[in-house]
Amino acid sequence: MKTINALRFAAVASAIAFSVNVWSQSSDAASTQSTAPSASAGSSKSTARKANRALSKKVSQALQKGGVDPVGINVIAKNGAITLAGHAADAEQIDKAASIAKGVDGVKSVKNVLTIQEGGQ
Repeated sequence: MKTINALRFAAVASAIAFSVNVWSQSSDAASTQSTAPSASAGSSKSTARKANRALSKKVSQALQKGGVDPVGINVIAKNGAITLAGHAADAEQIDKAASIAKGVDGVKSVKNVLTIQEGGQ
């Protein structure tokens, strides 16, 4: 009887030790992987959105000052990468828009998917 109780005690103790060890490792991993990003994710996402909006506006203003008609051009910013989408009057305006956008401070890359506006649109 004493041997059975000792074995039960040893089994329970090892099960508890194992589960505590696994629990502490998984909670450490969870805290470094999920709570750290999620705690700062709200503020960092908000900050990133504001920065993207500001850069988009800056590029739009630069296009207008550079002589490119901004009507029909959507400037999309994401972490310094600019996408110019929509339409422009002619190929010269498309090339000029890309060139101006590349010259704006804070722009890391420019993807130009502008098309030439057909008459009547």
